[in-house]
Amino acid sequence: MSNKNLFLKSGFLRAPLQNGVGRYVCQLQRIVLKFCKSNGSSRGIRDYIEQDLVEFAEQNPGVVVYLKPRRHRAPIVVGEYLNGDRVWMSMHNKTHSEITKWIEVLRTQQGDVAATRLRKYQSTDHPSIQGPWTPFTFKLPELNTATLPNVKYGENNRLAPSATEQLRRLFEKQKLDEKDLKTAE
Repeated sequence: MSNKNLFLKSGFLRAPLQNGVGRYVCQLQRIVLKFCKSNGSSRGIRDYIEQDLVEFAEQNPGVVVYLKPRRHRAPIVVGEYLNGDRVWMSMHNKTHSEITKWIEVLRTQQGDVAATRLRKYQSTDHPSIQGPWTPFTFKLPELNTATLPNVKYGENNRLAPSATEQLRRLFEKQKLDEKDLKTAE
C-alpha cells in the first residue's frame, strides 16, 4: 500500500440501495456557487448564473442552490450530497459551457467516491449466513487426516475417461477388429 492512502478517509463503498428501481432520488443535496462580481476569472460563472441557473433550479427542485459573492477570490463550486460528502471544484478561468458540464457532473454523481480508501472491495445487499465460499468448502473431511499422495483420493481415479481417451480406445478396438477380419479371410 502506498503512502497516499494514509491521508484519504477510509470507508465502505455503499451505493444508495435500489436508487432508481422505484424512482430516482438525486443524491446532490445542495450546491454553493462562490464567485467575485468583478474579477475576470469569475466571468464564466457569472455568465452561467445569468443564463442557466434559473433553468437548473427549475429542473432540479430537490437541489438547494446558494450564491455567495466574495471579493477578489477565485470562483469555486461546492456540492454537498445526501451521504455527507462535499465535493469542491475550482472554476478559475472556466468558460460558461465548461461550468455547465461540471455542474452536470456534480448533479449526477453520488459523492466523492474516488477520494475514499476502500476497506473492503466486495459488498452485497444480501450477505450469506453460511459464510464465504472457499476452495475447501465441499472437500471430504477425511482428506484432513489422509496421507497424500493416496490412490483412494487421487483425482484421476474419480474422473470418467476424457473424450480423447474414449476416441483412442475406439480407434484401437477398430484396428483390432480390422486385423481379426483380415486374418479370418
